[in-house]
Parts: sequence; structure tokens; C-alpha cells
Amino acid sequence: MDLINKLIKLGPALLSGAGITILVSVVALIAGLIFGLFLALGRLSKNKIIDKLCFTYIWIFRGTPLLLQLFFIYYSVPDMTNFAINLDRLPAALIAFTLNSAAYLAEIIRASIQSIDKGQMEASKALGMSYGQAMRKIIIPQSYRRLIPPVGNEFIMLLKDTALVSTIALVDIMRVITQQVSKAGNIILYGAAAVIYLILTTIFTVVFEKLEKKYSLYE
Repeated sequence: MDLINKLIKLGPALLSGAGITILVSVVALIAGLIFGLFLALGRLSKNKIIDKLCFTYIWIFRGTPLLLQLFFIYYSVPDMTNFAINLDRLPAALIAFTLNSAAYLAEIIRASIQSIDKGQMEASKALGMSYGQAMRKIIIPQSYRRLIPPVGNEFIMLLKDTALVSTIALVDIMRVITQQVSKAGNIILYGAAAVIYLILTTIFTVVFEKLEKKYSLYE
């Protein structure tokens, strides 16, 4: 009963923390999809320099821990620029998560594009379309449905990984619970945090499943 009362009192703070968790996840996914699309097209480019640059970016961000990337952007960048660039906690988190998700989403998008039958591109060119027009009007639209399951998985990973932002004192769900545990010494509150994350991931899992079913009708 005492635990329930504490959670009720923490309600506004937890709602605010959940808002930060969802905000970081959604912004990182949307911005990551846009940036990831350009990276994927770069990897598919016949220009070797562009291909190698995009490959290097993806290699670095997939090969290093997200926590390290977050620390680098929040702590190291201001120090390296003599505080000419000094990001607040939320912008630093958004940038770190976006750059990281873009690397993973780029490979998801590239694989999805490459899964489309090559005959589609040949038919588009036969109709007089340029490479860019074929990608924009024929190939990429067909890859939408195939993108939904892996993009959904990436979003769920982002949602859970946002707990890392508590390490730079950004007040998300994990930060609220950690602060309360430090004050009250009641580690059972971590269980409450787990329940909140489970609820959020379940909601978004259902959303992506419905999207997948909707777009599968057209395949």
C-alpha cells in the first residue's frame, strides 16, 4: 500500500519522464529514417567515395556503444570546441540517438530496397525513368511494408535504450525512479519502472503490428 501511495505521488513526475522517453524515441526514429535513407542510397551508389563514406559512418556508429556516443556528444564535443558548442541534455540525447539509429536504419532500408526484384528497376528504365525517379516512384514505395517489422523492432530498442539518458541527468522514467530509490531506499520501485517500460513497448508493438497488417493488404 505504501508503494502504491509513492507511485501515485510520483505520477506527474513519471508522466513527464515518460514524455521525455517517448519524445527521444520518436524523434530519433523519424530523423533516423530520413538520415538513414540517404545513407542507404549512399551505400547503393555507384560512386565509390560516397559508398565508402556512408559505410564508414555506419561502421563507426554500429560498432561503438550508444552510451559512449551519448557521452561523447554531451561531454567531449563542448570540451573539444572549448565550449563553442555546448549542448543541453535533451538536444544532446536527441542527436546521439538519431545518429545511432540512422546507422541501423540505413542497413534496414538498404536490405529492404535490395529485396525488391531487379526487374522493377529495369522496367522503370525501359519506361524512360531515371535512376532517381525509379527509386522515388517505384522501388522505395514497394519497400514500405517490408520496412515495418524491422523498423518497429528498432523503435522498441530505442524506447528501452532511452534509459541511458538518465546518465546525463535528463529526467526520463529511469531518472525519476532512480532519484526516488536514492531518497527512499526502496529498490522495489525499479519493478515499477519495468512495468512502465513493458506497457510502453507493448503499446507500440501493437501499433506496428497493425501497420504491418494494413500495408500487407497491398502486397
